[in-house]
Amino acid sequence: MKKKEYNELKSKEITDLLKIVKAKKAELAKLGPKAISGEEKNLKKAGNIRKEVAQILTLIREKEIAKAEEKNENI
Repeated sequence: MKKKEYNELKSKEITDLLKIVKAKKAELAKLGPKAISGEEKNLKKAGNIRKEVAQILTLIREKEIAKAEEKNENI
């Protein structure tokens, strides 16, 4: 994932990010059999998708922590 794409994801809501994660995981599930059968030429693609999923999940967690801290400050 490029830095520009990562910065665009930062501005999205948690629900949108969860939808993206779900789509990426579905893509990863389809990619597995293709890589084994030899249809997929780019073998690094699966690793890149896993990395993107991890980055998006990290963003989601950061947003959750920020919301919790914001609530604690208001109390």
